Amino acid sequence: MMPGPAEPEYDVVVCGGSLAGASTALLLLRARPGLRVAIIEKSTRFNRRVGEATVEVSGYFLGRVLGLTRHLNECHLAKQGMRFWFANDQARSLADCSEIGGRYLTRMPAWQVDRSVLDEEVLRLAAEAGAVVLRPAKARGVTLNPGGVQVVHVDHEGQPRDVSGRWVVDASGFTALLARQQGWFRRNEAHPTTALWARWRGVKDWDGREMAERHPEWFRACPSMRGTATNHLMGDGWWAWMIPLKGGDTSIGVVFDQRRVAWPRGIELAKGLKDFLTGHHPVARELLADAVPVDGDVSWRAHLPYRSDVFAGDGFVIVGDAAGFIDPFYSPGMDWLGFTATMAKDLVLSERAPGGAGALPSRLQHHNAALARSYARWFEAIYRDKYDVMGDAELMRAAFELDLSLYYVGVVSQPVQMGEAALGIPLFSAPGSEIPYRLMCLYNRRLASMARARRARGTFGRANAGRRILLNGFMPDRSTVAANVRAVLRWLALEAGEGWCTWFKPAPPARSPSVPASFAAMAPAHGWTGPTGCAPRS
Repeated sequence: MMPGPAEPEYDVVVCGGSLAGASTALLLLRARPGLRVAIIEKSTRFNRRVGEATVEVSGYFLGRVLGLTRHLNECHLAKQGMRFWFANDQARSLADCSEIGGRYLTRMPAWQVDRSVLDEEVLRLAAEAGAVVLRPAKARGVTLNPGGVQVVHVDHEGQPRDVSGRWVVDASGFTALLARQQGWFRRNEAHPTTALWARWRGVKDWDGREMAERHPEWFRACPSMRGTATNHLMGDGWWAWMIPLKGGDTSIGVVFDQRRVAWPRGIELAKGLKDFLTGHHPVARELLADAVPVDGDVSWRAHLPYRSDVFAGDGFVIVGDAAGFIDPFYSPGMDWLGFTATMAKDLVLSERAPGGAGALPSRLQHHNAALARSYARWFEAIYRDKYDVMGDAELMRAAFELDLSLYYVGVVSQPVQMGEAALGIPLFSAPGSEIPYRLMCLYNRRLASMARARRARGTFGRANAGRRILLNGFMPDRSTVAANVRAVLRWLALEAGEGWCTWFKPAPPARSPSVPASFAAMAPAHGWTGPTGCAPRS
């Protein structure tokens, strides 16, 4: 590529001013005041987007690291954990559905956030800290010059210009500017999932008088608040989220495995979303009876998971969704954002430390290896074959309790003990993660095998009605070890009772992953094109 100018305008140019980019800029400027940072943001104001539920690590990053606790408490909703709702033919109403969730209020802080509000606040803080914000300005491409000056080619207020910097931070989200430009973008074909989502008004209140009077025993069974949790409606090969937002709107979306769910052809997206949920789940039939979508606030993505083959080089670093995305289940996206933004800050500033330039090659090698290992193992340990299990309350309880207790023991405990430094060690990248990784791969594969066997026997979802599993909650300390032991014993009991039947039988072959033909037919009608201008493949 052509070399850039000899002297850069900025030390760091950030492509993308929403949460990932603004957070990285803010971390850099707080660590090194006076650093010349420019943020290129294409929008005049942020729209709502998905990624509204935080979990414990991302809550720590937003609250403790970025210092947003007051903003989060004033402008967003405190999140009360996760709840899961299951149904079968015996579940006629919300109260009949099997439920998994917390008995009490959560012990660790997390929030349900309106991303348009949160993104604006973090960008404001970055500008206040000294970042120059070019807005509206769209990054069209980057000329990389390893070891020298990088040049970002920008349309700024309708005029082309070049913006140069020693470092470029790609925070372009799903656009994945550098990964697509350089040929590093890779779809995760082993996990063919699709998502549709919208915001809705008129969703009934989980904790209101109407539900209390309609289902009094169900209402009294849980002393906590159900409505401000991330409520998951679970089905065979799919799940849906219901996330409340400050002001009364509700974010609702469905994610499905394309090998198990075929979407109806040619139906308008919001109507299709509501019809699918109300047709498949009693909870949706009750809570969405009077719900209407917010005009113009409906979106979909034909294939969710992807990653970049390269995460950093001499002069660039990729953060947040521009670096990769796996699945919204368990809300890992902002955890990934916190890890990648922290590591990007450390990488950029390391060059300025004594001897930093000489150590940069080894730091780049470590950075790329750690994030590649983290992404691959995060997927293998938690998400591979998970959609086989989701529609069965009994199996999903075992998976959830094991996943969550190990998350607390092995992940949430780290920032509590180490502080911000823990966010420089991405999940599953440290040598000590080998045993938890192997254990998680083992039990999730085994639960998926049991799910397929139950489906073949016609017993899948047998516990999806009449069960209420209310958990006392977790803490990142030794008390969670006991919960983890109980969860392991519950899994082993399933193995002893039925799992042994699948120990020596190969799993049934999965259908070839593909985007349902209905989506290819729907795309032109809704003006959908991918970031590269291509309609989804059928």
